[in-house]
Amino acid sequence: MPTYEYQCKACNHTFEEFQSMSEPSLTTCPSCNEESLVRLIGMGAGFIFKGSGFYATDYKRNSKNDGEEKSKKPKEKKPEAKTSDTCTSNPDTCPRCGPDE
Repeated sequence: MPTYEYQCKACNHTFEEFQSMSEPSLTTCPSCNEESLVRLIGMGAGFIFKGSGFYATDYKRNSKNDGEEKSKKPKEKKPEAKTSDTCTSNPDTCPRCGPDE
């Protein structure tokens, strides 16, 4: 519930009243009992953020850091083709194992 500030036009008495937003404005001054109260425009209260999730670091994403984190992951190595001493292809056509001369 907000706090409203009132001022009397007749006696200049100023006071604050804690009221629901749905309640009607006060009209009678508690000091002089005249019906000349005016609700003043106040500054209002500041917001109070409690708990997690309200800080810039909680939601802020830095694209530079995101790229670095992705590049830090180890890359998967493809298995290298193993070469054996014996040729599995046709020895007559293999350049490495060709026919004995």
